[in-house]
Amino acid sequence: MNDLPMLELVGVSHHYMARKSSFDHGLHHVLDNVSLRVMPGDTLGIVGRNGAGKTTMLRLMAGIIEPRQGVIRRRAGASCALLSLGLGFQDSLSGRDNALISAMLQGVSKRDALASLDAVREFTELGDSFEEPVKTYSSGMRARLGFASGLLTRVDILLIDEVLSVGDAQFRDKALAAMQQRLGGEQTVVFVSHAEGQLKALCDRAVWIEQGQLRAEGTPEEVIAQYRQPVAALR
Repeated sequence: MNDLPMLELVGVSHHYMARKSSFDHGLHHVLDNVSLRVMPGDTLGIVGRNGAGKTTMLRLMAGIIEPRQGVIRRRAGASCALLSLGLGFQDSLSGRDNALISAMLQGVSKRDALASLDAVREFTELGDSFEEPVKTYSSGMRARLGFASGLLTRVDILLIDEVLSVGDAQFRDKALAAMQQRLGGEQTVVFVSHAEGQLKALCDRAVWIEQGQLRAEGTPEEVIAQYRQPVAALR
């Protein structure tokens, strides 16, 4: 069964309605006929400039939105979670309550979610602030809570959006070490980041998205080298 993909995109296109008349027929095309397979145990990095379609791709993979065209297949029974800092946080609720809700939204039973809260609190190093409303948090504190809430929840497919690029340097080092420990065995990961060093350290494969299209696929070193070429080379 391991020769079957955990996640597959087949001819996926997506667009949004746009107010600016410069877009074609009022549409902003985000992804254009993208096909991609993610195998069990893969750690796939996605690179691309701002607005290239990376975050939209993760949201499609997670099932948060549906593609306008094409098909997205997830292996039957596989759990999938998008780790994006503060995604779905309720500002009026405490860090503890948000961590609980986050875990349950990712398919964890309430019993197991409750059992994970002490580990989340310890990892975040938030102390008493863990019991305070998230609206009182700094961006760094939200980063800690969002990362720990997602990472400590066990899912089959983990989708990560830029979470290792925020927070203070000490927390970034801690988060990177935790990710490296997590990435093993059958854990399947799709990872978006602008930090080339992190992609090379964590990923065994990478793709480059530019103007909604898949421009390159290969090792992180190969793909990053092509990504760094002048934009004129695309024309």
